[in-house]
Amino acid sequence: MKVTDSDLMEPSSCAGSGSEATKQTEQPRAMAGTAVRVRVDGSIFEVDKALLADNCEYFQALFQSGMRECQQEEICLQVVSACGFLVALRVIHGERPILDDHEIVKAAECAAFLQVKPLVKHLTNIINSDNCLLMYHSAATYGLWELYKSSALFICDMYQDLKEDMRCLSKDLIDYVEALIPSTYVIVGTHSPTIELLQDFMRTVCYFDEDEKDWRVLTHLPLNASTTMAGITALNNKIYIVGGVYDINNKIVDSGYCYDATSDTWSTFSNPQQPRYNCTLVGLEGSIYALGGEYERTTMSSVEKYNVATDTWSFVASLPKPLSAVACTKCMERIFICLWKPKDATEIYEYLPERDEWIQVTTLIRHQSYGHCMVGHRDNLYVMRNGPSDDFLRCMMDCYNLTTGQWTAMLGQYENSKGALFTAVVRGDSVFTVNRRATVEYSIEDDKWKMKKEMTGFPRIGSKWAFLLRLPKKSKEPLGKPDF
Repeated sequence: MKVTDSDLMEPSSCAGSGSEATKQTEQPRAMAGTAVRVRVDGSIFEVDKALLADNCEYFQALFQSGMRECQQEEICLQVVSACGFLVALRVIHGERPILDDHEIVKAAECAAFLQVKPLVKHLTNIINSDNCLLMYHSAATYGLWELYKSSALFICDMYQDLKEDMRCLSKDLIDYVEALIPSTYVIVGTHSPTIELLQDFMRTVCYFDEDEKDWRVLTHLPLNASTTMAGITALNNKIYIVGGVYDINNKIVDSGYCYDATSDTWSTFSNPQQPRYNCTLVGLEGSIYALGGEYERTTMSSVEKYNVATDTWSFVASLPKPLSAVACTKCMERIFICLWKPKDATEIYEYLPERDEWIQVTTLIRHQSYGHCMVGHRDNLYVMRNGPSDDFLRCMMDCYNLTTGQWTAMLGQYENSKGALFTAVVRGDSVFTVNRRATVEYSIEDDKWKMKKEMTGFPRIGSKWAFLLRLPKKSKEPLGKPDF
């Protein structure tokens, strides 16, 4: 079998990927456009030399070594399979394939021996309840630490559901999972700044105690922090708050605030270059993105990227149009936004960091499209909207599959009174929703969300932001439930 670059550059089965999402890197001039044949298990792959050097540490070292092999037109690999190498080539060409069990093992082997970082990242991004144990075992076998840790954390979050299946793992692997901290459902409500003498006991970040089935206080907001019309997100076990406002003129708080759940401490960081409130915040790979928002009653399309390590903001590609409080989610570590247009049209765009570009993924036409939320699970995007006619206490839901590019109308209607689906977060194969009346956990099934548990609601009014954090030390301070 002979496979060439042109074969691999066919459009991916994953909507919004393929050649459009091909990783753009600066190729070494000496190798740019130079092809090399790679023989694996009797199969020959013809690949661009620079592409291999940019994405595989093995080939980078080989081509720079001065050894005889680096000058040969054909290189023979003895330690990996053709299946694993083909998966690696698909990934470094920008595809995001969904893999079966055999492909996962062979891909992990290839990623380890050839040091293919994009492949490790892809395997990490497609961990789910069906493959997490295999990912974990394969990562341990081949020494892929990033995949090992991510798989273990996923298993930890689904421990009760996977406990029986974990018997196939060695004691060391089981012990490592059991030593980890599971993620906890956390809510940030709407609060304005205050002064010390008038510190409001309700200005808190809260978590759901699943043992007690009730809400508890995690931390109190700093005096000057505002979550009113703010952008809020979580990244690397920290909460970030940007663009909170105070007084009737919507003055923006001077700095952003960060809560570190691991150390239980607050710190400040710089605001975006363009003052903005009512923006959407989303975190990805060490950066925070502030999407759109408003300033002086003007809606904006600009987007800024915050580098957490350097505490600096920079402008990136603008949104397709001016937007505030745009629905946004991450799915398979990819950023998606949901735009609502006249005539009941919904458009989904993906942001491609490597190209700094927004691309349209799909359009859905549905009657009644006011009010919305979007969450991701596996390779599915779930879009919630208001119910039929004027029934705003019910939600309708549609599912878009990124791999097949198909929309599916989910069965049933989902009552806002039974858990506001406009505030939702996914953990494992469950999705948590919350309002004042109830906190509801649904199990995510193929054609519907099935109610799993109904628990105590969150007794606060106003907007809410939901996240998952790993909490080493949980506060036992009661939430406090004043009457409204």
